[in-house]
Amino acid sequence: MENSQAPVGRRTASTCGWRAVFLPQLNRQSLSVYGSEIAVEKECIRQLQSGVWVIHPFSPIRSYYIMCMVAITFLNLIGIPMEIAFLDGYSGVGWEGFNVFSDTLFLMDVALNFRMGIISEDSEVAILDIKKIRVIYLKSWFIPDVIAAFPIGYILLIAELQSHSDTSTSGSKASRMVRILMFVRIISLVRLLRVSRLVRFFNEVEKVSNANLEYVQLFFRILSLFMMMFLLCHWNGCIQYFVPMLEEFPSDCWVRQEKLMNATVGEKYSFGVFRALSHMIQISYGSNESPTNEVELWVVMTSMLSGALMYTVLVANAAAIITNVDQAAKAYKDKMNHLDDYMTFLKLPNDLRLRIQKYYGARYGGRWFDEKNFLISVSSALREEILTVMCLSLLNNVPMFQNRDVNFLNTVLLQFQLEVFQEDDVIFHQNAPGDRMFFIEHGQVLVETDSFSQELADGDYFGETCLMTKGKRLATVQALTTCQLFSLSSDRFQRVLQGFPDIRRDMEKFLQQDKEYVLHL
Repeated sequence: MENSQAPVGRRTASTCGWRAVFLPQLNRQSLSVYGSEIAVEKECIRQLQSGVWVIHPFSPIRSYYIMCMVAITFLNLIGIPMEIAFLDGYSGVGWEGFNVFSDTLFLMDVALNFRMGIISEDSEVAILDIKKIRVIYLKSWFIPDVIAAFPIGYILLIAELQSHSDTSTSGSKASRMVRILMFVRIISLVRLLRVSRLVRFFNEVEKVSNANLEYVQLFFRILSLFMMMFLLCHWNGCIQYFVPMLEEFPSDCWVRQEKLMNATVGEKYSFGVFRALSHMIQISYGSNESPTNEVELWVVMTSMLSGALMYTVLVANAAAIITNVDQAAKAYKDKMNHLDDYMTFLKLPNDLRLRIQKYYGARYGGRWFDEKNFLISVSSALREEILTVMCLSLLNNVPMFQNRDVNFLNTVLLQFQLEVFQEDDVIFHQNAPGDRMFFIEHGQVLVETDSFSQELADGDYFGETCLMTKGKRLATVQALTTCQLFSLSSDRFQRVLQGFPDIRRDMEKFLQQDKEYVLHL
């Protein structure tokens, strides 16, 4: 066999029963973060071995939960202003039940956030430690979430039940309960702080979505922008009616002028939004008269200012979407366009063109970086650190490189070359000349001889005997999935060994004494 290290055993989420819904699922986002199916399975094992109940950021239940909370939050942000402005304290059992349900759900959300794994901005590893999650949440969004989740719905329900029970009592007491009820409804505006949850939920949807990441990010950015604009217009329309209602509808207010005192909720809302939009876009189409009092004057000015703000936000975001397009993605598209022209010039067959395009997609992941010039431009110390972060763990998996001098390992790492093979590509054939050793960063390969076959995956290696003496390959190696490998040529390795004669003698003795390496490729 080629590798003395056994492949990682597969423990998929399907073998974990009901706990599978809390483990990371296989989708484009998780594969983008972890690199391969094997790495995702290792993440499942890491979470199971922690022994603590935590919801992984890429778990199925997390995805469904976020979608549900986006819908509930948006309905709250629409319904709460309408309830306060237009329902006059008679929202009905259905809406009161929805309020109580929403408050309960947001209180549960605060509790669940202490058990919700976090993908940090500076790390691709999910934070699953309960103590770290607690500290991060308490320092970030805990206080705003608690304020937004304050159970106003319960208070409103109790207050309304009390007001109904007091209808048979004196008029003064009933009037006092109505004022208390109105005060509580005004206080319930604090629930509009849930708009912050809506923005954060949208950001989290981008992280856990099972779709093309670039298009998902653009789609949700545009969708969130239009939803915020809609909420601004909606809230403004509710305020247009709410302020005269607080003044008990003076005779010169616009509500009386439009004869809406006995109109339906739909009519009141439509006129309120129409009046708000007339101010926001500053065409004054629905305002035939000037504001009749100081309060109405300030409402109109605020409405006009919010319209200017909406324009500013719209233009700024549109400009940001256009100008802040991923430069690396643009460079990649330019390269692919040149490549298509070149392949057309060469008149290559379509199947070969498709394989070449898939190779570039797997090699560069939709973004073009000049890696060679970048590594050359940095200092040797930085170059060693970069390659150490990328490849040192792969080198330490090989027994012949374990416990070696750090300077020797750093020199070897500088000779690594990244290679990408697509599914079903033959990396080399049996009896072919061998001049390189391979280290698997991501992907799976199949090693086959006449007598045995074995799958190798992330962290494995093959072809190490070719470093010391060039010879024929003793097996055929084929890529089972798209593979990212680092190769180390024997010529480069021999030049490195010239500066470390003691290590060269140790490696020669090691290969001679370990008879198992006779079977290696």
